[in-house]
Amino acid sequence: MLNIECEFLKPPQAARLLGVSPDSVLTWIHSGELRAANLTRTHGKRPRWRIHRADLVAFLSRRAATPPPKPQRRRRRQDATVTEYY
Repeated sequence: MLNIECEFLKPPQAARLLGVSPDSVLTWIHSGELRAANLTRTHGKRPRWRIHRADLVAFLSRRAATPPPKPQRRRRRQDATVTEYY
C-alpha cells in the first residue's frame, strides 16, 4: 500500500529538515521559490500547505552553491600593421 503521508511535508517539518524557521519556508512558498499545494477547501481560510519531497529536492538543487565559472583567457590580438623582426 502506498503511504502518501510520507511523500508530503508540512512547512514545520520541512523547516526542521532544512534547519531553518517555519517562517522561512512560508516565505519561500509565498515568493514562488518553493512549490507547495494549498489544501484548504475555500479561499480566505488559513492555508494548509503541503510540500512534496520531490519539490523540496528540486528547490535545494536550484539553491546549491556552485563554484563560479573560470574566466576564459583572452588572447592578445596581433596588430596587422606591426612587422616583427627577430
